[in-house]
Amino acid sequence: MKIVLLSGSKVGSKTRTAIDYTKKSITEKYPSAQTSLIDLAEYEMEFSDGRNYLEYEGDTGYVTKTIMEADAVIIGTPIFQASIPATLKNIFDLLPVDALQHKVTSILVTAGSPKHYLIAENQLKPILGYMKAQIVQTYVFVEEREFHRKEITNDDVLFRIDRLVEDTVVLTETYTKIREEKEAAYGF
Repeated sequence: MKIVLLSGSKVGSKTRTAIDYTKKSITEKYPSAQTSLIDLAEYEMEFSDGRNYLEYEGDTGYVTKTIMEADAVIIGTPIFQASIPATLKNIFDLLPVDALQHKVTSILVTAGSPKHYLIAENQLKPILGYMKAQIVQTYVFVEEREFHRKEITNDDVLFRIDRLVEDTVVLTETYTKIREEKEAAYGF
């Protein structure tokens, strides 16, 4: 199972901190899973210009191809000005419309205000649904006050991240098994 963890911002540290803990949880509980962490702050991404994702080279080509090869994608995003960052939206624009078909996606949100809780419901889930993702319905929302010096200080948040990891892996295994059984029935 290939799991991509995507930290969807070029600035800030809280989303990366939460994604780092998520990766640690995966490697401890599911050591056979192949994980790739993509922190957009570490890549020079081109803006989408309508080309096929296979035509991009460099960092943009690497990021899009890695996502396309994944079985599951855990998306970490901060909320800025009541919206997902443009860097994350650009990733979606770089990918084909059915890029997330047969992929389980889950969401981890960091924000400075509890008022931003529904941004994932109103902005991110519609995009993921349009791209045909199998979405883990519960997501983790982490407020700024849950962090101190690049550490998550609330055990409940850590528990919820562990549960998100479990849900992501179980759904990925389940959907993969169902898809393989259907394909076997057709003789593919």
